[in-house]
This record gives sequence, structure tokens and C-alpha cells, in this order.
Amino acid sequence: MSLNLQDIPRVKSIDKSDFIRSYLKPQKPVVIEQLTKEWPAYTLWNLEYMKTVAGDKIVPLYDDRPVDYKDGFNEAHAHMKMGNYIDLLKNEPTKYRIFLWNILKEVPELQKDYRCPDLGLKFMKGLPMLFFGGKDSHTFMHYDIDLANIFHFHFEGTKEVILFDQEQNDFLYQVPHSLITREDIDFSDPDLKKWPALSRAKGYKTTLSHGEALFMPEGYWHYMKYITPGFSMSLRAIAKNPKHLAKAIYNIFIMRNFDNLMRRIKGQKWIEWKNEQAVLNTHKNIL
Repeated sequence: MSLNLQDIPRVKSIDKSDFIRSYLKPQKPVVIEQLTKEWPAYTLWNLEYMKTVAGDKIVPLYDDRPVDYKDGFNEAHAHMKMGNYIDLLKNEPTKYRIFLWNILKEVPELQKDYRCPDLGLKFMKGLPMLFFGGKDSHTFMHYDIDLANIFHFHFEGTKEVILFDQEQNDFLYQVPHSLITREDIDFSDPDLKKWPALSRAKGYKTTLSHGEALFMPEGYWHYMKYITPGFSMSLRAIAKNPKHLAKAIYNIFIMRNFDNLMRRIKGQKWIEWKNEQAVLNTHKNIL
């Protein structure tokens, strides 16, 4: 058995009214293959170019180690010069990824290489984020704390993407008081005997190539695996669904602070309890 995933629809291009009607209003994902074709980034952006414009910048690196109670929220596991990191990506497999790197703040000149799509969303222009990864590195299945609408633009190489909407939460082994599922689930090849609820979840899949843009609607869970070394940029727009907006406010101002408090009080036992509850809660939902 495998996950119940359908291919994300693809279009070469799309106008604003069609996008709003077919994808934004119904909150369905889509890949727009040629959205970036007219951007300077389409031609310029590759790993070597990023090394040229940002090689001396110190960047935060993350890997796939399990969450530890001592880790702060989105706390980096290591730091390295961008140039050295790109050399590492090109020369050997590495689990290190760059996560949520704000190019507006770090390398302002890169702004001239892209523009926000006119597709009915008001993007937060101060938050263009870059993500880098080496061959076979991956993110844990998670959703973003603000449940934003996201456009994810991929550059260089290929990247596997798996998505679930918030309606699938009961089947995903979601860890309480967090934004992730169980970290020991390999969503590329899950053991459905160990994680039987996953067989009930209905999701989406695609593989992104250079220049392609993925629209991820509000609060969508996403797992991303770099088939080859590469990087992506995300632009985000605030959630419009009142339920999602309320959940975003809760996550930012209550959930995150409560989780940090419990880590300080209970240490690693809090992490272990949450992982146990993820299984108990999910299996309770399917029995």
C-alpha cells in the first residue's frame, strides 16, 4: 500500500480571474510552470549565482535530527558561509538545509530578480524567504505557523512535494502543541503497518523543476525532499479564512509560548509525551 495522493494540477500559465476561480477561492493547489519565465531570476538564479552574490553571508543551517527540548523555536543547528555551504551541496550529500532565509534583509539586490505575481493575493513583501537543500535532504511534514497562502518557486534541480489540507489532520499523527507530524515518518515511503491512519489521508504530490511555481493554500501541510541540490523562494499572503486566521493567532501568541514553557519545565519528557500522544490521538480517531 502507498499514500492516497493525486497529482497536483499543472498549467503553463494562468490569468488572475481563472486562478481566483479555480484555485484561490476553492483553496486547491496548482503548479504554474511558466510563471517565472519573464523574471531575471529564471535565467540568473542557480547555486553558482547565489554563491557569487551571497558567498560571504553567514547562513543558518538545519538538519533532520529529532526535536530536542533544548532547541528554541526554529533554532539553527549550525552556521556556515553561504559559499562554503554551496560547495558542500555540490560536492557531497548533506542533510543541512537553509530554512526561512530572508533575502530582502540579507541580499537586497536580489529583489530586482523577481516580482510578486498579480493573481489576487496581497503578498507580505517584506517576507520573501529562501530555502536550500542537498540531495535527499527533506523537511518534516509540517504546516506554517501563520497558515498563510504560499507561492513556492523552485530553482535548480528537482524537488518532491507532498501536501495535505487541514481536513486530514486526524490521520497524520500530528504532534500536539506543535506544527509537525511524527518526525520518524518517512513520507516518501511510509510504513503503513506502523502508521495505519496515513492510508486514510487524501493528499497531493508533484515534483518541481527549475522555474516552476507551486501554490499552497492556507494551512496546507507540506513535506519537501530535494531529489537534487537546489533552492526555492516562498512568497506568502495572510490567511483569509476566519478559522485559519484565528488558528494562526493562537499558534503565534499562545501555542508557541506554551510549548516553550513546558520544555523548560519538563525537559525531554515533554517531547516524548507529545510524540506518544500523536499516536494515541490519531489511532483514537480511526477506531
